Amino acid sequence: MSESRTVLTQIAPEAWEHPADRAALNALRRVPGFDEAVKRIFGFFGERGIRLLFQANAVRCGPNQFSRLHALLGETCMTMDWPDQPELYVTQTPIVNASAVGFEHPFIVLNSGAVELLDDDELRVLIGHELGHVISGHALYRTITVLLLELGFQNLPFLAGIALLPIKLALLDWYRKSELSADRAGLLASQDDAASTRLFLKFAGGGTMTDMNLEAFVEQAIKPGAVVLTDGYGGYSGVDELGDACALARWLRTRGLWGGRPTDEDAAAAREVRELAAGFPLYADQPAVR
Repeated sequence: MSESRTVLTQIAPEAWEHPADRAALNALRRVPGFDEAVKRIFGFFGERGIRLLFQANAVRCGPNQFSRLHALLGETCMTMDWPDQPELYVTQTPIVNASAVGFEHPFIVLNSGAVELLDDDELRVLIGHELGHVISGHALYRTITVLLLELGFQNLPFLAGIALLPIKLALLDWYRKSELSADRAGLLASQDDAASTRLFLKFAGGGTMTDMNLEAFVEQAIKPGAVVLTDGYGGYSGVDELGDACALARWLRTRGLWGGRPTDEDAAAAREVRELAAGFPLYADQPAVR
């Protein structure tokens, strides 16, 4: 698509937040003991502890390190009209993923596997996705989810006396559904529906576009017996690339978001996913729950 992107002046996170995300977050906050668990975790780790956990084996992006990613972050913040540019890091791992973490000052971490696999347009979508988490205030609860699952409840004795299973289930439900909102933010930041679609495909298969075919990916989803997660329990990794692609395509096909146009080839690829989205009613927008 064209390099010209519309600056979304004073855009509010409500513009991309999915109703299922808001409903799950409201339900999470009503779970008994949740607020107390958040206070204890925050008090134990603090901002410094979180930075040590996530940044000790990471390289900060800047003009002299990963300058290409640093430039993409600046472009993304400009498009989203977000003046408080978060720190961006790259950590060495072959797993293709990224995260927005932190308590008081959230930051973004890209896995080196994602940096190597994705082209610039797809990286812009991914950075916009994580920036959406930051702007929506997701980083605190997403960090807590990662801590609880990576460290294990048995290694967090300061949470003794709190019923943790309901909190864990509610966190996983919200964590999964918050991805639907961030996917929309990534699309708005990039204004490139074709790159957004390719990102889902690469995250699902881990290969390049010379190894994969979007049409075959669509056929895989719609054939009898295909499995697409729709209940929000895909695990904290948020794994449901096809379902997320369908959700994003359904949202896109109901809105005219910008004036740019992809190439004919890219438009055809994105159209395949938009058409597929119609077959997944569970991903349709629901009335907001406030």
